[in-house]
Amino acid sequence: MQSLEKFESFISVLSGWVWGPPMLILLFGTHIYLTFLLKGLQFRSLPLAFKIIFTKDTGKGDISQFSTLMTALAATVGIGNIVGVATAITLGGPGAIFWMWLTGLLGMATKYSEGLLAVKYRENGPNGMRGGAMYYISKGANMPLLGAFFAFFTVVSAFGVGNMVQANSSAHIFESAFNISTHWTGIFLAILTGLVIIGGIKSIGRFVSILVPFMIILYIGTMLTTLSMRFDQIPHAFSLIFNGAFNGASATGGFVGATLASAIRFGVARGLFSNEAGLGSASIVAASAKTKDPVSQALVTMTGTFIDTIVVCTLTALVILTTDVWTLGLSAGELTSKSVEVSLGYVGVIIIAFSTVLFAFSTLIGWSYYGEKGLEFLMGTSIIKYYRIAYVFAVLIGSTMSLGLIWNLSDITNGMMAIPNLIGLLLLSKIIKSETNKYFIKK
Repeated sequence: MQSLEKFESFISVLSGWVWGPPMLILLFGTHIYLTFLLKGLQFRSLPLAFKIIFTKDTGKGDISQFSTLMTALAATVGIGNIVGVATAITLGGPGAIFWMWLTGLLGMATKYSEGLLAVKYRENGPNGMRGGAMYYISKGANMPLLGAFFAFFTVVSAFGVGNMVQANSSAHIFESAFNISTHWTGIFLAILTGLVIIGGIKSIGRFVSILVPFMIILYIGTMLTTLSMRFDQIPHAFSLIFNGAFNGASATGGFVGATLASAIRFGVARGLFSNEAGLGSASIVAASAKTKDPVSQALVTMTGTFIDTIVVCTLTALVILTTDVWTLGLSAGELTSKSVEVSLGYVGVIIIAFSTVLFAFSTLIGWSYYGEKGLEFLMGTSIIKYYRIAYVFAVLIGSTMSLGLIWNLSDITNGMMAIPNLIGLLLLSKIIKSETNKYFIKK
């Protein structure tokens, strides 16, 4: 028991080191560098990007560009948008939201670059298109070992933050809100997961193209309804965010206060956890898009970060900060639900519980594909059927076990994905710029 506690303590310290200043500088620095390299393309071309989402492309690929976006959003719009935003506020104060915004806006250039390179360096495999960060690191940057490093940690992350964390969160939410045993929730989620992922990316694409728009509309509708009842408090919420971003937040009520350094750290770290810009994960599904041009898919890919961080995370933050609930010292897991309950009562609690489970399940489905492609890169296609079986069983295990250790391990493996991906993006930045210039000259 004592050795386990020591190991958990070591993992916690290691997680803090991985997400310390060097990682944040590398991540944020890459965002800034690519934003300048592309001359703020994410701001200039956002309307075009949204137009392309709904434009049919007859190029090679497995699923439509709309389905790739929905699959990427399935993986990114998750616990981070509800619990992650609340965690950023409880640990970094309201100012953390500003740094989350900045990470999202600048990170759109990084997400764009990932989507571009994914399509450029993808290849046609026995089970359809395959590509992503491991391929452009190996083929483009000519660093196969670094590509394998990325693929390995993608597989590990898929079972951690992509699977067991999501299953566990869903099971405990259903238990607390509806008194349903975690075992029954685990069995239900495992069966549903198996039915969805057994057909591969085409089955996943069809499923999330229905699920993701529904869950996002439900959640956004609930947040907007709540905010409409506190409209007069919205300016004060923005004031808290901007003041805290540069001055930190003093202690008030049960809130212990936060320094400027903690606002930056938790805003940037939770921003990446939510939108995954720089992680390289979304590049894996971008490679499966039906498209003739890498830039077209790159534009679609970057809209995911905008939807996730600038829309969904912002609404969550405003709902929390338009009440005094965030000052009461509640846990991050309770904060969003209690903030909605102030205006909508128990109905709001049920909607947030239901939304959280939908978000978690969609993440579980999206990450199943990421892990599958990482394993295919390392070991070939023959292992995939065994991986899918193991992934389904991991849902059962994750729904019933304590996952404090898994959370910290997942933070570490996510960091281990980001490092090789960011190196690959920086090494291939000239390719990113030249492909972009060619596309817009043609346009």
